[in-house]
Amino acid sequence: MRFLALLLLATPAFASEDIPDQYPQSLLYSKPVEVIPHIFSAIGATAPPTYENAGHNNNLSFIVTGDGVVVVNSGASYLLARALHDEIKAVTGQPVKLVINENGQGHAMLGNNYWIEQGVPVLAHADAAAEFDHSAGQSLTALKAYARENAEGTDPMGPTETFTDKREITMGDFRIEVLHLGPAHSPGDTQVWLPDQGLMIAGDIAFHERMPPIFQGTCTSCWIETWEGPLTDLSPTYVIPGHGHPTNFAQVTRYTHDYLVYLREKIAEHLDAGGDLAGAYYVDQTPYKNLDTFEELATKNAGVVFAEMEFE
Repeated sequence: MRFLALLLLATPAFASEDIPDQYPQSLLYSKPVEVIPHIFSAIGATAPPTYENAGHNNNLSFIVTGDGVVVVNSGASYLLARALHDEIKAVTGQPVKLVINENGQGHAMLGNNYWIEQGVPVLAHADAAAEFDHSAGQSLTALKAYARENAEGTDPMGPTETFTDKREITMGDFRIEVLHLGPAHSPGDTQVWLPDQGLMIAGDIAFHERMPPIFQGTCTSCWIETWEGPLTDLSPTYVIPGHGHPTNFAQVTRYTHDYLVYLREKIAEHLDAGGDLAGAYYVDQTPYKNLDTFEELATKNAGVVFAEMEFE
């Protein structure tokens, strides 16, 4: 539990997008760690996807229930999914019985065909499945460009099952609630809640070591409402975010909810002063400059939020 105690105190300095690979003997960026008993996560790079990290720049988690394994995120490729499965088999002889995709992005779903090939059902929110269906070709093209030979075997496949609100699962010693708490980072964002353990595998609703990316079409005011409503109602003790090390609810609140509120306030001030889009890119975001991917995302985020708020 010492590992978890250190992680719960983690700050953005704990991560670094400059580390190309932490586990060179595997295609995974890092070896899975046991966050609390029976719950593991292979923590991805906080950098964008590269050849060196093989696209493992999100967290690939799994729960050893006592009667089978539940995996959260299939991985960014067939070979990454296989590498994760190798690590699961080194931990337990229990079979993988379910894979859950946390959203419709490539690094959550492009490994689906590996798991489907093993006969494992794959579950995702209906909106995430639709998003992946729309973007799968583009995601595969991007994978082949950066991963090169490590993209081999990847054949985009959506989930085999979908849900719209909530899916409750009892497996072995675990009660697992697969939730869509509301609009957040991308369509169909999914949270895996373990009420008996007070742990949430939160997906991309929550960030703390890298800057949250805000996409075209993301409703930041809705994301804040989801956070202040159903997510805060749960207030998990432990959080495995979509990216970055496991931490606590206060940390992800500080670097996700508070960042969104801060950026919207800065854009509102800019709009009130008659500012335009060109000026919006340069609103002050320096309180968050230590987050990984700040250089890649800060100005983009400002522009997206300006477009969102201009006619609110």
